[in-house]
Amino acid sequence: MKKPPEKFSPEMPVIPHDQSLIEYPCDFPLKIFGLQHPDLAQSVLDVVMRHAPDFDAASMEMRASKTAKYISLTCTIRATSRTQLDAVYQALCDHPLVKMVL
Repeated sequence: MKKPPEKFSPEMPVIPHDQSLIEYPCDFPLKIFGLQHPDLAQSVLDVVMRHAPDFDAASMEMRASKTAKYISLTCTIRATSRTQLDAVYQALCDHPLVKMVL
């Protein structure tokens, strides 16, 4: 019996791990969103520095939403590989203070 074809979403193409649409090294902005919390910026900085130790903390940009309920942080790292980007994205997404990472 044949297996049914796997479902494929045209909006989210799957790119094999050994391929990339990005040329490394490159400057890569990470946009991180979370609820207003006194530890959010430092927590995000700790995660980013773990994966990109050369990140300049002074370059982190912070913006509050209109109601100040949410904060967005932009960290532009010098990405050296897809493995590095995958790791920093996963670590940020797993953090309890982070709601979304783009």
